[in-house]
Amino acid sequence: MRVLPLLVSLLCLAACSDGGKVLVWPGEFSHWLNMKTILDSLVDRGHSVTIITHSATPSVVTKSSRFNFEILQVPYTKEDITKHFEEMLSYWVYDITASMPQMFFKIIAVMNRITAHNYVMCDGILRNPMLIDALKLAKFEVILFDPMMPCGDVLAETLDIPFILSLRLTFGYVFERQCGQLPTPPSYVPAVPTQFTDHMEFMERLQNVLMYGVHTAIFYLHTKLTTNNYLSEIRGKPTELCDVLGKADIWLIRTYWDFEYPRPLLPNFKFVGGLHCKPAKPLPEDMEFFVQSSGDDGIVVFSLGSMINNLNGERANTIASALGEIPQKVLWRYSGVKPETLAPNTRLYDWLPQNDLLGHPKTKAFITHGGTNGLYEAIYHGVPMVGIPLFADQPDNLHHMKVKGAAVILDFNKLESKDLVAALNTVINDPSYKESIVRLSRIHHDQPMKPLDEAVFWIEFVMRNKGAKHLRVQAHNLSWYQYHSLDVIIFLLAIVGLFIFIVVKSCCFCFRKCFGKSILKKKTE
Repeated sequence: MRVLPLLVSLLCLAACSDGGKVLVWPGEFSHWLNMKTILDSLVDRGHSVTIITHSATPSVVTKSSRFNFEILQVPYTKEDITKHFEEMLSYWVYDITASMPQMFFKIIAVMNRITAHNYVMCDGILRNPMLIDALKLAKFEVILFDPMMPCGDVLAETLDIPFILSLRLTFGYVFERQCGQLPTPPSYVPAVPTQFTDHMEFMERLQNVLMYGVHTAIFYLHTKLTTNNYLSEIRGKPTELCDVLGKADIWLIRTYWDFEYPRPLLPNFKFVGGLHCKPAKPLPEDMEFFVQSSGDDGIVVFSLGSMINNLNGERANTIASALGEIPQKVLWRYSGVKPETLAPNTRLYDWLPQNDLLGHPKTKAFITHGGTNGLYEAIYHGVPMVGIPLFADQPDNLHHMKVKGAAVILDFNKLESKDLVAALNTVINDPSYKESIVRLSRIHHDQPMKPLDEAVFWIEFVMRNKGAKHLRVQAHNLSWYQYHSLDVIIFLLAIVGLFIFIVVKSCCFCFRKCFGKSILKKKTE
């Protein structure tokens, strides 16, 4: 009975909507914020968007009238998910220097709990015949999903419709390499977390090759022991993750050449980095008054992202003390306990209009954890950065900005007030940082199509053409030895070996025929 209202609404949409019908399985936190920008644009263009999410989602606002929602009831709460993510971040951020093995196993334990939650959501969709029938009757034309949430690919296969991925390039490019067949030469495409550039010496290339091997081995073992077993059970036949994920029609990658090092791409990989960025809007009146009070010194915007709302007391006091030593006014997104060393030039906010602040003419610097969304807003508006990476891809993101001359990076666990003060003074007073970020901003804006328009175009392209299989390379249908032409190489080596063998044998035969008797005669004498 719970599915009946969904069935009725979906049938009405199928009959009444002039645009296409898009089914969405979104990620959480910043992943959702990025995807929501695409969904808003699709709705503005007349498409019907139906979002499948769960009752414990910490990010998706399910009261929006712009989208249709199917909410899966799960046996855990929003607080449980938030707690698990905070535990993982705490282990990753605070425990990494104390005990690496212990920290590693703690993170694995938390990730296993999150994986178990994800499988509950998968069951809520794929083991619900009434829901599957309702989704089939709605005749969706495409599924858009974030690999952060598994099973969107299996759902697309079940409904027999094309699907599109939205993601930031993953650690070691494992999804892209193993499932998407994206060429990733280790000679000049650095792996995470090596922090190499595309110019590598021999020892760096050696480490890079080994790191790719480690990523591949971990990916293979993890999927072999967990994901593949689950997929095989739910599909009723042996299944590997890359069998289904690799069928994606389009991969929307949330970066661009202002960020990436030059590297080969495939026709169905599309860069859409910064699609959420937009011109700055006016600030709230009280915030604008505080910004204007900074005078010629300007302001510094400080945010560690949507997942970090609190810091331990010592670290918060260290940061607050440093902010009090600079002449700029500081707007800090922070909802934890007020630091004892907070200075008059710093204001705390539970939420900041980050894009609007970065686009304000008085903004001099951005203190960031290095999340892709905030990083691209800084590139879009041309604001140099002080990076304090905390976890995941953030160190790699900020290393790209450092190499390109647009950021200074600090170690969170070793951070002292003097370090933060020196870093801020450097990016604000050294004109090379502003020049570098402005150059990246020009590259970002100098595109034939805006990133958001690019993303929407390819979604509509898949809908119009009922897929984009013509853009998928034949590598998906080759075995590993065929992909690397090992069978061809072995065949050619065999031919060369046979030719050499025949030549040697022929020479020996001719030698014996021509000189054998004389040699034998001499030996006899």
